[in-house]
Amino acid sequence: MKRLRASMRSHRKQSANHEKREKCTCSSSQAGTSAPAGRAKQKGEELLKASVSPYHLFRDMADVETFRRNLLSWYDQEKRDLPWRRWVKEEADLDRRAYAVWVSEVMLQQTQVATVIDYYNRWMQKWPTLQDLASASLEEVNQLWSGLGYYSRGRRLQEGARKVVEELGGRMPRTAETLQQLLPGVGQYTAAAIASIAFDQVTGVVDGNVLRVLCRVRAIGADPSSSSVSHHLWSLAHQLVDPARPGDFNQAAMELGATVCAPQHPLCGQCPVQSLCQAYQRMECEQLSALPGSPDIEECALKAGQCQLCLPPTKPWDPTLGVANFPRKASRKPPREEYSATCILEQPRATGSPLILLVQRPKSGLLAGLWEFPSVAVGPSEQQQHKALLQELQSWSGLHPATRPQHLGEVTHVFSHIKLTYQVYSLVLEEQTPVTPAPPGARWLTWEEFHTAAVSTAVKKVFRMYEDHRRGTGKGSKRSRVSTPSSRKKPSRGQQILDSFFKPLISTDTPNSMTQ
Repeated sequence: MKRLRASMRSHRKQSANHEKREKCTCSSSQAGTSAPAGRAKQKGEELLKASVSPYHLFRDMADVETFRRNLLSWYDQEKRDLPWRRWVKEEADLDRRAYAVWVSEVMLQQTQVATVIDYYNRWMQKWPTLQDLASASLEEVNQLWSGLGYYSRGRRLQEGARKVVEELGGRMPRTAETLQQLLPGVGQYTAAAIASIAFDQVTGVVDGNVLRVLCRVRAIGADPSSSSVSHHLWSLAHQLVDPARPGDFNQAAMELGATVCAPQHPLCGQCPVQSLCQAYQRMECEQLSALPGSPDIEECALKAGQCQLCLPPTKPWDPTLGVANFPRKASRKPPREEYSATCILEQPRATGSPLILLVQRPKSGLLAGLWEFPSVAVGPSEQQQHKALLQELQSWSGLHPATRPQHLGEVTHVFSHIKLTYQVYSLVLEEQTPVTPAPPGARWLTWEEFHTAAVSTAVKKVFRMYEDHRRGTGKGSKRSRVSTPSSRKKPSRGQQILDSFFKPLISTDTPNSMTQ
């Protein structure tokens, strides 16, 4: 009991100091908050603190210092050699250093390191400074970003570079608060990462990897996406960050989550902060609990159901998961299903690969500004015009009425919130048909030009199906085979929709073709 009182007194003292620190760093971001909203936020934070057990906190500075020392020592020996880390180490100019960090952090959002490295190297080779990126066209940005996903990231990165060059005199904001306030697309995490790594600002960061580490070391099992839990995690990050090496510490925490404290099958035996991990200690005690004289399991001091940070009563500790009990994943809605008919329109040439038609998507919405094959959306709840796809093709190219698009198969691509199924068709124009200049928003490209165009991964999948079919390698391939009624045991939902959609257009002697 004495130890518990002492730890609580120690925590109250640390919390007071931390609150004072946070008040200084957050004052600019709170300046625009209305008084009622500010009071409501303050009341929510007080309720959270009142319901937090010391079990979910770092009880004294000795633990904090041990955490910092062990983590940084491990990082100095085990860190990966990554191109953006070399830029920070070698670049003396603060603005160029911050730009290098900014590009890496934006690319790494929702994307694995192994995928990002090549994109990052090509990006920095093409646009090594903010001024270079600001002078580039959006088309160039989309071309280089093609295949990396979440395409709005590249557009916002360029918008931010232009703002720095045109409105801020080429000088990057120097603090996390001003970075988040002044740069489009820069949120709390990205701003803190840039400020700590490039400018040595003493501020913590919480990304997916750090979140997982913190939830495990302090046994936080509540939904990390809730505002109260998120606030607590950021408070822990600010408390732990090493004031002498804030950038290295934050990168070390991210590195630990990415390489050791993995979502599944974590390597606890290699963890430098294992001795401070509540989740690991609970796992060890659970395994020893059946033995005589086993140690007691340290638990939250609050009664079950009263702590806002513990595992919820509806999802108690699962011994088979071990430390992977933390963090608990919030339930996600399945992506909504959408269906589209798309057609590769081909213009033969005397020599070389044929020309294919691409059209540009709208400037806003999904895949904004990227290029794709002419497409029409179809859906189970909408009345579709029977000639929609052919009319779409006619509007772009004026194709001959007697031509017949051929069905090649279907391609499914899952975006973050949409599962899109394409029914893929191809159509070869008459050889004598002259190639007319494409109207605004469309272009004819060779196969070689397609591979460098600003297209999405989904469109690349569609092209691979067409390419395989043209080369004769798609026969028998599940991805590329021509789908006929006789070859399908049960049509997919998307194909049923398209079969109904084009039924009046399908010739009786050519079941895989459409007529106008």
